[in-house]
Amino acid sequence: MLSTSDINKILQEADCLFSSAQVEESLDKMADSLTQDLEFTNPLFISVLTGAMIPTGHLLTRLQFPLEIDYIHVTRYDGDIKGTHLKWVVEPRSSLQDRTVVIVDDIYDEGYTLDAIVQYCKAKGASQVKSVVLVEKDHLRGMNLSADYIGLKVPDRYVFGYGMDYKGYLRNANGIYAVKGL
Repeated sequence: MLSTSDINKILQEADCLFSSAQVEESLDKMADSLTQDLEFTNPLFISVLTGAMIPTGHLLTRLQFPLEIDYIHVTRYDGDIKGTHLKWVVEPRSSLQDRTVVIVDDIYDEGYTLDAIVQYCKAKGASQVKSVVLVEKDHLRGMNLSADYIGLKVPDRYVFGYGMDYKGYLRNANGIYAVKGL
């Protein structure tokens, strides 16, 4: 468990990569692109828990067309700072058959989780699968896949805020930060 003083120290020592205003501007741009591409498709948006809860909420309030919402809980980190094997916790309740499915995730890091979820959606009969990530980390990928909609690009550092965590905490940080030394 991190104490309030631990949290404050991490925030004070972290580098702010993007302010809240910059994150919100990127969400506006993604919403404009999504509206242009998907407003007449009756899409099903699937939020990847836990990290995508915050970016999904911020993004969906910007979309003024019919859509449905569900979630999936798949993780490689499970509160740790290093990814391991995929852990499937909860599958969506909605049928994906013949649907345009939009996967919303907090970060596109190595690509294993996003690739597995895209393959899952296709196997469940989705007619089209699009992916939205709040941030894309700048480094070599483990998978040959790219996100369809990317809000911001971050350096190859451990980042937190706007849904991304540091040891299970700081998802609620109002900006995107990089931990010093990681």
